[in-house]
Amino acid sequence: MSATDAARRLETVLGCRDLDAMVGFLADQLDGHVISISPADDPREIVVDVAGSRVRLVRGEDSGGHLLVRSAPSDRSASTALEAPNGTIVEFRDDTVEVVVPEAVPTLSIVAAGDGFGVGRAGMGYRDLLPDRWGGRFIASHIRIADGGDVPDYVHYHRIRFQMIFCLRGWVDLVYEDQGPPFRLEAGDAVVQPPEIRHRVLRSSPGLEVIEIGCPAVHDTLVEHDIELPTARVDPERDFGGQRFVRHVAADAARSDWLVDGLRVRDTGIAAATGGLAGADVIEAAGPAGDVPTVLTHDGEFCMYVVTHGEVELVVDDDDARPLGTRDAVALPPGSSWRWTAWTPDAELLQVSLPADAVSMR
Repeated sequence: MSATDAARRLETVLGCRDLDAMVGFLADQLDGHVISISPADDPREIVVDVAGSRVRLVRGEDSGGHLLVRSAPSDRSASTALEAPNGTIVEFRDDTVEVVVPEAVPTLSIVAAGDGFGVGRAGMGYRDLLPDRWGGRFIASHIRIADGGDVPDYVHYHRIRFQMIFCLRGWVDLVYEDQGPPFRLEAGDAVVQPPEIRHRVLRSSPGLEVIEIGCPAVHDTLVEHDIELPTARVDPERDFGGQRFVRHVAADAARSDWLVDGLRVRDTGIAAATGGLAGADVIEAAGPAGDVPTVLTHDGEFCMYVVTHGEVELVVDDDDARPLGTRDAVALPPGSSWRWTAWTPDAELLQVSLPADAVSMR
């Protein structure tokens, strides 16, 4: 369905005896503008755009009823209601929707790799990496597409505080609002999806696997009917709710020493793109573990690791060492202390934290 067809399907139809009076009211009171008149010599239908929504005026009996306008003109209180010439009551709604972020209920969460996938949006398989979701403040999902090919997705957006995607296996073609033509996200690559950026999943390799981490756990996913992707405008510096879109390409990324001897890090750029709200780093084996493992801690909102390759050994709060393998995940409450005591030469970890600089040496 085209954007035009979708808009027409969703338009509001109002009957009115005096078309001119209604057009004048919509223009003067609601900043509306005429899109079409039919027929021109004896108008029977007039379509008016009002705050991004279509109102179709049909000559006939006055219909009355209600019309909800997504946003009031700047000089009008959103609580004001108006009566149109045909008896329709016009009410206003502030279109800015605040994202509700629940208080965190942190717990030590360790989730082993497994096949417990449920079916989610667009037929994709979802596995929960944070079952208790820390009271609803965070969500972490292991998502896969088994068969590959075209994905039955649609242009959509999320009302969220933070959301990122890390490609674990395979590849996926994506397209984002104002970010140019579609591109391929390959294993090791990542993107941050700023609040309400329009995007679409196009196609994937068989066996695609991605990690998606977001805040809050429950958030709205909305279908976009009017914007088609890719957009003609390309603006990589565009601000979306205080964040920028960023795409991390693993093959082009520089590596540097990390907090722990024998491990190195590549920065995905998510910390800079979110203004420090969140960070995502990929930790890689660069040598053997030292004789005296470095103790790490965090005093932020959130810290999570997902083992993306190989095997590692983790000690939390001086408990027994825990072996972790590929696709295992661990979330660490604020105030925890932990040590990475061993890893295989191919080991790799995705570390996600809020804020970006939450993790430090104790």
